[in-house]
Amino acid sequence: MVSQAEKGAVFRALHERDGAFIIPNPWDVGTALMMQGMGFEALATTSSGFATTLGRFDGQVTREEKLEHCRQISNAVDIPVSADMENCFAHEPEGVAETIRLASETGLVGCSIEDYDNEKEPNVYDFDLAVARVKAGVDAANAMPFPFTITARAEGVLRKKHDLDEAIRRLKAFEEVGAHVLYAPGLTTDEDVRKVIGAVSKPVNVLTLPHFKMNELAAAGAKRI
Repeated sequence: MVSQAEKGAVFRALHERDGAFIIPNPWDVGTALMMQGMGFEALATTSSGFATTLGRFDGQVTREEKLEHCRQISNAVDIPVSADMENCFAHEPEGVAETIRLASETGLVGCSIEDYDNEKEPNVYDFDLAVARVKAGVDAANAMPFPFTITARAEGVLRKKHDLDEAIRRLKAFEEVGAHVLYAPGLTTDEDVRKVIGAVSKPVNVLTLPHFKMNELAAAGAKRI
């Protein structure tokens, strides 16, 4: 049985070695075991995929359901698992930190923090609040006795709430407060991918699309695909 600390160290090392690695999205324990058997080195849960297995839309899963889902997948495999934790089920920084602490108790070794509120009036959080939320999550992660990797997500491009320049401004601020990985989902061109990667120094996650080529994303500097 691989310990959580060992998984955390392996996951952090994947982001520090040369080249890119692919991190697929299991929907459940069965697909997680299949992906491990195929040789993938780490997994990342998907909020929309999990919601679909429950017959719901993305954003309609409770925190308790999400945490139990992550516990099941983390305990089923011997490779690191990071979670799509949406907005961490909280608006204020203190709530984000609490969700991160609870996530660490499930066997996860990382999770994401979105700057997007999908509740009453879907929108991105104000800049200062978005940064404070990431900082709170990073502080909670760094207080753990094993490496817990925080991926800070700038959702504005994907959600069509602002342009790429604003997304980059947010990613740079997330980097400054200690986010371990940066992610702007919704990039559709090689040029935009290169622009994001060139603007920051931390590892960047890229959501691939059919027209992207893995070797070109890696050459551009993408760390996690």
